[in-house]
Amino acid sequence: MSYGDPNNPYGAPQGQPQQQPGYGYPQDQGQAPGYGYPQAPPVSPYGGPAAPTTMPGSVGAARVMMWVIVGLQVVGIAVFAFAAAALNAAKDDASLKDNTAFQDLVGDSTGVIWGYVVFGLAWLVFAAVLATKFKNGGNGARVTIMVFAIITAVLGIYPFILVGLVHTVLAILVAVFVGNANGKAWFNRPRY
Repeated sequence: MSYGDPNNPYGAPQGQPQQQPGYGYPQDQGQAPGYGYPQAPPVSPYGGPAAPTTMPGSVGAARVMMWVIVGLQVVGIAVFAFAAAALNAAKDDASLKDNTAFQDLVGDSTGVIWGYVVFGLAWLVFAAVLATKFKNGGNGARVTIMVFAIITAVLGIYPFILVGLVHTVLAILVAVFVGNANGKAWFNRPRY
């Protein structure tokens, strides 16, 4: 007797679904009893749930927000550099040379604004480096990103109240998304 033989009692059922003795429900064609149950989630060798193999959505959103912060830094640096250059041009204006109060104010403020440009450029580079660490970074990168986000949120509140509001909201979301359980699982996953 072969498997395809209709007279074989051990072969696959032929035709309509049949009632199996002792089960009380018809079986689908090609499905053995007990195979319709969901599988258990994979378990890591160290116990607990397995490490994620793809970046969770919240961590990916945090990475996108970091790149948005980088873009906002570029815009902010351009605005501050333009303002400092305009103040330098006004300082050299012949009609304003006699106004010493204006000259003192411009002289002091251009240095501060150029300082903001340098600080913003350094913060931009730091944000870009951290944004690239989302894919392969470990727990140290996670902690650094969280500290960066918290400092960015505070700086967005104090010196740059109106302009920094978007920075503050994005930085808080980055800190929350990287600091939650999905972020911890992603940055602490084993790397081979």
